[in-house]
Amino acid sequence: MTKSEKFQQVENYIVENQHAHYRLAYSYVKNKESALDIIQDSIMKALRSIDSLEQTQYLKTWFYRILINTSIDFIHKNKRMVVVEDEVLDFHLPSQEMDVPDIDLYEAIDHLTPEQKTLIILRFFEDMKIEDIAKMLGVNQNTIKTRLYAALRKLRTNMEEKVKV
Repeated sequence: MTKSEKFQQVENYIVENQHAHYRLAYSYVKNKESALDIIQDSIMKALRSIDSLEQTQYLKTWFYRILINTSIDFIHKNKRMVVVEDEVLDFHLPSQEMDVPDIDLYEAIDHLTPEQKTLIILRFFEDMKIEDIAKMLGVNQNTIKTRLYAALRKLRTNMEEKVKV
């Protein structure tokens, strides 16, 4: 496959899955503009490193890895910056009809470590298989299962504490 064919395939993939990419980036930063910045940076990184994509059947896992790493890097770089969450901003702006389901679940997920959050999002929100997550993160499937179980246990504890309060 030529480099221009790879470019075209990556471009098509990104356009076809733009909503999923936005949802994943947004789940990390909870801010529309920051999520769009992450996606833009991820696309730039992907196109610059297109030679590292050896087999195009792994395009999804390859791009998700770039997107997740870019999201985590963004969080580390902007630790000192206080970002007002969209929900808080919407509260202070004129009211709009918004449907925000399962807000407690999202709050509980935000209290997980970035690695645990990644596993929960990929498995349950992006509906990825354990095998694909393992390939994407470069660890074996049993490790993913163990970490996912620990993340779910912590998530359950966070949710139970929230209910008691």
